[in-house]
Amino acid sequence: MTVPPSLAPRVACVEPRILIVGLGLIGGSLAAALRASGYAGQIIACDPNEQEVALGIELGLVDAGGVELANCLKDVSMVVLAVPVLAMESVMSMLSRSLDQAAPDVVITDVGSTKATIRDCAERVFGRVMPNIVLGHPIAGSEKSGVAAANPSLYVNHKVILTPEPDVDPVALARVETLWRACGADVLQMSVERHDQVLARTSHLPHLLAFSLVDTLARQDERLDIFRYAAGGFRDFTRIAGSDPVMWRDIFVANRDAVLSSLDDFEAGLKRLRQAVESADSDAMIATFDRASHARHYFDTLLNKTSYQAEYHMQPHGQVTYRVQPGGQAQGRLRVPGDKSMSHRSIMLGALAEGVTEVKGFLEGEDSLATLQAFREMGVAIEGPHQGRVTIHGVGMHGLKAPAGPLYVGNSGTAMRLFAGLLAGQAFDSELTGDESLTKRPMGRVADPLRLMGATIDTAEGGRPPLKIHGGAALKGIHYDMPMASAQVKSCLLLAGLYAEGETRVREPAPTRDHTERMLNGFGYAVSREGDTCWLQGGGQLTAGPIDVPSDISSATFFLVAAAITPGSDITLEHVGINPTRIGVINILTLMGADLTLENQREVGGEPVADIRIRHAPLKGIDIPVDQVPLAIDEFPALFIAAANAQGTTRLRGAEELRVKESDRIQAMADGLAILGVEHTVVEDGIDIIGNADESVPSYGGGRIDSLGDHRIAMAFAIASLRAGAEIVIDDCANVATSFPDFVALAQRIGMRVDVEGVHGR
Repeated sequence: MTVPPSLAPRVACVEPRILIVGLGLIGGSLAAALRASGYAGQIIACDPNEQEVALGIELGLVDAGGVELANCLKDVSMVVLAVPVLAMESVMSMLSRSLDQAAPDVVITDVGSTKATIRDCAERVFGRVMPNIVLGHPIAGSEKSGVAAANPSLYVNHKVILTPEPDVDPVALARVETLWRACGADVLQMSVERHDQVLARTSHLPHLLAFSLVDTLARQDERLDIFRYAAGGFRDFTRIAGSDPVMWRDIFVANRDAVLSSLDDFEAGLKRLRQAVESADSDAMIATFDRASHARHYFDTLLNKTSYQAEYHMQPHGQVTYRVQPGGQAQGRLRVPGDKSMSHRSIMLGALAEGVTEVKGFLEGEDSLATLQAFREMGVAIEGPHQGRVTIHGVGMHGLKAPAGPLYVGNSGTAMRLFAGLLAGQAFDSELTGDESLTKRPMGRVADPLRLMGATIDTAEGGRPPLKIHGGAALKGIHYDMPMASAQVKSCLLLAGLYAEGETRVREPAPTRDHTERMLNGFGYAVSREGDTCWLQGGGQLTAGPIDVPSDISSATFFLVAAAITPGSDITLEHVGINPTRIGVINILTLMGADLTLENQREVGGEPVADIRIRHAPLKGIDIPVDQVPLAIDEFPALFIAAANAQGTTRLRGAEELRVKESDRIQAMADGLAILGVEHTVVEDGIDIIGNADESVPSYGGGRIDSLGDHRIAMAFAIASLRAGAEIVIDDCANVATSFPDFVALAQRIGMRVDVEGVHGR
């Protein structure tokens, strides 16, 4: 049998003799998948229907078989029980009486969709779940049945959940994993109880609803017209009602408690939706429909492994690689995505406002989308995003509802820290979690002052995420001197201060971004400032209004540097936010000699914006002023590339904050610069970079660089290619989508030669 390309196995199954008990769709497809993978051992089938066994042999799926289990066990090294759940105990009993005929190291596994019932069967038959028994469940199927429906690709890229007992034989477990991986499946592990709860909601309940809906309509007098004019959506939703009734009856009986629990949840949700329809509550309907629509979108991206949710569910990292050819141009007019910091804040304040907030220029990156989704999970009706437009139906300061589970904020430290302040004032408990990178970042810097305000917050070891926030705390305003300059800490405390009794006052040791203060004032909530201190009074309210998010200067920076280092360049970046607390990169590039001008300066929604034109001019190394460091903290990876193309040495000090970003950005950039051949010296709070401004030769070489999953590291080394002497390959670039989903397209537009390989590429 020829192996289709999609079935090329990641591992080879080397079991000498496999017995499949039950040659229906699942058992037959397992045999077909093994054959397609090049499996060289023997496959034996046992089924009470001898015609099914004969057909399996005729189709070349099995080598031999019969209807008597005792006659099929000789020298079998693995037994796969693929029989209905309610037949499992009798089959196990027959197996126990003849198991001595099997190989001494025989392994027993199954494919049943309710694990507690099958575990109970094993305990009754064998006295316990023996170490060589590995219970499992492939999450795959079809409304078809029988060996004739066997599909060799049924398990490809589908999950198989194993539910091993604590004393399982690790060799037996590994052998069962190998069996399924050879069929192209992704193998996961979880407890029996967790499995049954999850499957009751994601598989059993949908089947129950489909059976019920089709049966209800089929019993109506006008059923012929109903079915005749039903559209494709009805067909898609009810397809699973064509599944095997006997099998599903057995499943519902076996997993009764978990199914009833999930049905209770569904009925409660249906009651809420019915009430919304009866009362014509459009906000409630929009909240439900939009939340469901986006959840369905994330379900698709999870299956395709193309979103931050894939990382949340522990899918492989490093699947996106940039391959950038040396040289290229830097020409054109661009509008980069909206400011990420302002996008986060527009959703947060819009959700807490009275009325409807219309947002333009919203950044449709994964961090911002995670913030949107978090508020949907707390009952806020949000329309969009559609081409950067979002409509938020505010619920007021006290209108948020308890989410059903942890709020996932992806890779965003901004979202987690701001959410911590906002959620500290709610009446309900909540939990904040994020991706693997975020779980390594310090959150004590917000948890500690929030505790001073009266909040109860639990963190993981070392003050790391997840954050568990206990609701109902009576917050009191504090006067807080921040030990380090951080707009995220300041914003966190101001948001908590909205809910606190009295005044919340924050003093910062150096200027930081003031988007929160500006936007709060824009929503009608007074925030005062004098010198290095800002403050507000708790107990007010927010009033909705329009927001036009400027382009993100952090994203614009990569193209500012691209033009600054490339001979003959001329780039204009449109509608860029030039908030005084964010223009460190403009000041630093100007000090280095960049030919940079601000055009069409104006104010939009309280935020200053401009078009920035930059053309190539020779750069010189400088000592970066310490007072500019907090104003450019996110832009330094790109500025390091500018330094590598400047004449002389660029020195950075006072930037220890860079070591606790998505990566240790000082060390990550230093490691990459070393690969390119750029001379540098790392110190605890900065770096010295010796550049090369000779335009007659490349500034450095090429090489393969690990971005460590840090979006800014990846983009910085991509623009470095403009002055490289050889190809630069950058691994682990998937997180660029967190802040700049269109980066590659815009880089190609200005004349860079970037190819994408992996999940998001070819």
